[in-house]
Amino acid sequence: MVELLSGPWGPLLIFLFRIVDVSLGTLRMLLAVRGRRVLPPLIGFVEVSIWVLAAGSVVQNLASPLHVVGYAGGFAAGTAVGLWVEARLALGVATVQAVTRDPAVDVAAALRELGHGVTRVIGHGRDGEVTITYSVVRRRDIPGALRAIERVAPGAFVSVQDERIVRRGWLMGVRRK
Repeated sequence: MVELLSGPWGPLLIFLFRIVDVSLGTLRMLLAVRGRRVLPPLIGFVEVSIWVLAAGSVVQNLASPLHVVGYAGGFAAGTAVGLWVEARLALGVATVQAVTRDPAVDVAAALRELGHGVTRVIGHGRDGEVTITYSVVRRRDIPGALRAIERVAPGAFVSVQDERIVRRGWLMGVRRK
């Protein structure tokens, strides 16, 4: 392996190794933040094993600018790939909150049509009474929920917050597809 990483294919292999290890690091951190306890250490083991091979090869070949560029480029590309993977996995849940002024606008009905659980609260804003609609949705369902809100309430104030822990509620009883 050392000969392969020191040879002409070394910079390309280091580049690919870094893409994998940085992407795994992104996934590991995402799972750790989401409260997973078993997978992050296992992913970390693989991540660091790959990193040791790549970093060790670069240190042994510091005279080769291509090895250094392969390492740095792999880190940059791995960051982009990790973010792409994270967006595609869309693990976890988020709270979508919509605030509307018009009591005739039914954001809750639009979200319920999509199968989301919804809680509505009447509040008081600067200019009078408002309706606040809360819905905890899977992260992968956020774009659809936002489109539904925009369709029925184009002027609504909308915010989305990632949730770390959610206990009970309608979403916890739904099986994953």
